[in-house]
Amino acid sequence: MTPARDRDDIEPSAGGKAQRLEALESEVDQLHQAVRSHTIVDQAIGVLVAVGQLSPAEGWDVLREVSMRTNIKLRHVAELLIEWGQSGALCSDIRRELDRQLAQRAGEAGRPSTHTRPREGTSPVPDPERTGTESEFAAEPSQEDRGPSHAPG
Repeated sequence: MTPARDRDDIEPSAGGKAQRLEALESEVDQLHQAVRSHTIVDQAIGVLVAVGQLSPAEGWDVLREVSMRTNIKLRHVAELLIEWGQSGALCSDIRRELDRQLAQRAGEAGRPSTHTRPREGTSPVPDPERTGTESEFAAEPSQEDRGPSHAPG
């Protein structure tokens, strides 16, 4: 009688190798999907951090709460928030709950709510090229802007 060998020492059959390969390919696909989902969630948290002036942890809490209270999968809510950051369009259920969550967080932190609800079709993220007015960027007014000069005569 030969001594029992460890499972790792046993050479798998061709069928066993095929099953193992299939299991590993499935695991790799799942890991790729997890990485993609994580990226989407992180981007959505970034939108919430910028719009709601939140910490990343608070952004995660808001994302999770909006998902739970609207009964929409977290990844889908994240995708919609990213799209909102680009287009300004957000479905009313998520918008309503997001407004509620951001107002609640602002109240808990003892600060006034800085979240302003963007008009439909506008981005919640300010456009850096449109911040301020031209007069804020002008170094000095031109002669035309100053009006006629009144030199002593």
